Amino acid sequence: MPRDIRVKLGDNTLQRGCVIKNDEVMGRVYGNEDGPVIVIMGGISASRFVADGGRLNRGWWSTLVRHGGPIDLNKFAVIGLDFAPSIESESRPKSITTHDQATRLKELLLFNKISNVSAIIGSSYGGMTALAFAHDFPNMVDNICIIGAAHKPYPIGVAWRGIQRRAVMLGLEAGAPAKGMKLARELAMTTYRTAEEFDNRFNLSETQRFPSKFDICEYLGSRGDAFADLMDAERFLALSESIDLHNIEPELITTPALLMSATSDQLSPLANVRELRDRLGGVSELFTFTSLYGHDAFLKEYDAMAPRLLKFCQSLG
Repeated sequence: MPRDIRVKLGDNTLQRGCVIKNDEVMGRVYGNEDGPVIVIMGGISASRFVADGGRLNRGWWSTLVRHGGPIDLNKFAVIGLDFAPSIESESRPKSITTHDQATRLKELLLFNKISNVSAIIGSSYGGMTALAFAHDFPNMVDNICIIGAAHKPYPIGVAWRGIQRRAVMLGLEAGAPAKGMKLARELAMTTYRTAEEFDNRFNLSETQRFPSKFDICEYLGSRGDAFADLMDAERFLALSESIDLHNIEPELITTPALLMSATSDQLSPLANVRELRDRLGGVSELFTFTSLYGHDAFLKEYDAMAPRLLKFCQSLG
């Protein structure tokens, strides 16, 4: 059965001088605890609940992480992580970096007597954190798999996220943080996905009604409402900025790396990932696949990713 693990860090001073008061790092362990350890981290909306199934179906990657699956829980011990600031934490630092997240992961592992992991698989923000971990603690990880992430953010993505944060700050100033979060998420969804997907998915022929309603706007509104229920404004501001602060020198990373990229990803485009591959200090491979889902491909294209992830895990021994 899955079980939670944790470590209390007390008042944790971060890289840019902010403090998380009474910081507690939360992780969750799945699978064969006597097997090689794989850490799996997702985007800023993800959590330690990587592979929970059942009635609650909280496992955000349970299609891939399961008994007998590409990431086989019969063979591996899989650890999921909650990024800081956690949902439960009352402390909300104004600034946090991927290096801070990597340090918190290190402390969680060492406290639970894990001095080395066979692999870290990170998608989106989790991929950035995996790169920071391999950069800062190279002796603690043998392999990394980075999906939809690179060593630096892409400028247009920084621009989009900056607009999202300003929307959230306007909501806070107006005393309506949920409305700001809703607008931010609506914009974010247009950057996560592709114009081609929206063109195939939504029908504009019903707009003659009055008042006019557009199904694409209804969809984005529903995603915004769901996100505002999931994430508070201060936590979002810190994590969103953390993406834009991310900057790693690839030459200093010698850990063998598998890079996976959807060719339609607008936020971590193929050009950035190719630059990462070419500059990494260790052995690296770039695996690309096509998708209508853009940056969200890591949450959608299981059939495209599963064979390569299976091969990656088989190489871990």
